[in-house]
Amino acid sequence: MESNTVRDPRRWWILVVLCLSVLVLVVDNTVLNLAIPSLVKSLGATPSDIQWIIDAYVLAFAGLLLTAGSLSDRYGRRLLLVLGLAFFGGASLLAVLSSEPWQLIGARALMGIGGSVLMPSTLSILMTVFDEEERRKAMAAWSAVAMVGVIAGPTLGGVLLENYGWASVFLLNVPIAAVAIVAALVLMPETKAPARRLDPVGVVLSIIGLTSAVYVIIEREWNLPLIAVAVVALGAFAVWERRSPNPMLPLELFKQRNFSGASFSILLLSFGTGAVMLILSQYLQFVLGWGPMQAGLALLPYAVAAALFNGLGAALGKKVSNRTLIAVGMVIVAGAFVVMATTTGYLPLLTGLLLMGVGGGLAGPAAYATLMGAIPLEHAGVGSAMNDTVQQVGMALSIAVLGSVLAGVFTSSMPGDAPAAAKESIGEAFKAGLAEPARLAFTDAMHFGAWVGAAFSLAAALLALAVLARGPAKELQPVT
Repeated sequence: MESNTVRDPRRWWILVVLCLSVLVLVVDNTVLNLAIPSLVKSLGATPSDIQWIIDAYVLAFAGLLLTAGSLSDRYGRRLLLVLGLAFFGGASLLAVLSSEPWQLIGARALMGIGGSVLMPSTLSILMTVFDEEERRKAMAAWSAVAMVGVIAGPTLGGVLLENYGWASVFLLNVPIAAVAIVAALVLMPETKAPARRLDPVGVVLSIIGLTSAVYVIIEREWNLPLIAVAVVALGAFAVWERRSPNPMLPLELFKQRNFSGASFSILLLSFGTGAVMLILSQYLQFVLGWGPMQAGLALLPYAVAAALFNGLGAALGKKVSNRTLIAVGMVIVAGAFVVMATTTGYLPLLTGLLLMGVGGGLAGPAAYATLMGAIPLEHAGVGSAMNDTVQQVGMALSIAVLGSVLAGVFTSSMPGDAPAAAKESIGEAFKAGLAEPARLAFTDAMHFGAWVGAAFSLAAALLALAVLARGPAKELQPVT
């Protein structure tokens, strides 16, 4: 397969389809954060149920990404995109029909499978449709839609939650997925890598290793047998891929400073910001007492700033190195966390949201471009999957680690004579009539979590400066 020498006249419409496909995934996850209070009330979901409604998706999604990316390179990126959209839409219908927390957890796991099949194809198709000159601009649009979806989801979801209930936020996925499927079939050419054998051993080892590792992370417990399974499986995967004549993930990519440096930068970026919307959606509703729609609108400035600075970052990327953009962006994100850690109320929070949008808009696309620029075009699918995998592992770590930290600070900040359930959940504290102490305790927890986010954002900036190569990054490498 060769890099495009003739521009596809439908390429910008194809980008719209890819962005719509990303949007359906992002909207679902961000709306779910906003729906947590409704799920507690309507389904009687416990804090553990809520955690698994969120984590079941992450577990399935992260565990299958590398496999899905490899399959898309072999069998067709458009084919996997369409199959993923269909699976995701069908699982969303099952979520709508759920009447018990365990049913919703199962539906979310199925949605994660659909998302893992769909997501790698979006970025890999973008890489094959656009040439070098336009690729950074297209990637900025792809990234901007993902960021805008983080807020557009809650804004739209707030209207649905207030008028139609929690099930409507899953029903929303169905028409979006249907439109994206039709558009993909009509507009999008099929692309594949040169034929090569499957790597079934690599597939099995990667699924076992990644799923076990993510499960250990989200369980937040020292499950020694499962830790052993994760370590052995991932170690065996590394050994096998090094020796396999047809590896699903060529490990020599990690010898490149840009690939390994960008991977770890994205991991730290995702860790620092992964739990932010989950925390802020609860802060706005429980602490400030706002409704779902008002809370969604309150987060809109983040999306606007992120979208604007994605475009600016794409323009600057032709003159400024990705290394510099990542470092500067992450320092700005760290500053946003410091603002959130030292203030209360919405107006200071608005400042933090704007700064976070600016920093993320500069750093995110530069990091993605650096990682993808180090990958041969024939491995675009598995490269995109690697990008998605490190993001999901970072988010899982963020939810698990910051979730545990927040829970610990919240519990220690609650009155000593409060019921045990009230010390574990702000929702339970409200039910027990301890609203004011719970608000203060959650604010303390949020401040502590923001300091943790600031530290990891600074670590990502330092890593970029120390590891990434100086000067402009190489574009995606064509294969002849």
